[in-house]
Amino acid sequence: MNILTKKQTKLYTYVSRYANVYFYYNTLDDKYMYGIARQLDENTPYYTHKLTPQDTLDSLALKYYGRPDLFWLIADFNRIQDPFIDLSLLPEQKIKIPNISSVKTTFSLR
Repeated sequence: MNILTKKQTKLYTYVSRYANVYFYYNTLDDKYMYGIARQLDENTPYYTHKLTPQDTLDSLALKYYGRPDLFWLIADFNRIQDPFIDLSLLPEQKIKIPNISSVKTTFSLR
């Protein structure tokens, strides 16, 4: 007997790291169970940006992608959990900017 049924993904109208997260309906407890989104692959091509004192995640997203709301791509790729982090505190003073054309999505990046 298949306990998990109705495999689906949620569709978002905006760019989200959770766009491809599957969810299932669990027939035993009558609840939905959500999958786990994985982080960007370490083999994703990237640019290296030398940090300056005024750099923030959203300013870097604006500079490289033309959209500050894509700051989470940079944070996710660099394993930064706090989106308000002071980037000048990073020990390397460099940050990796993932190539946006290499990010696999099910939606268009407008």
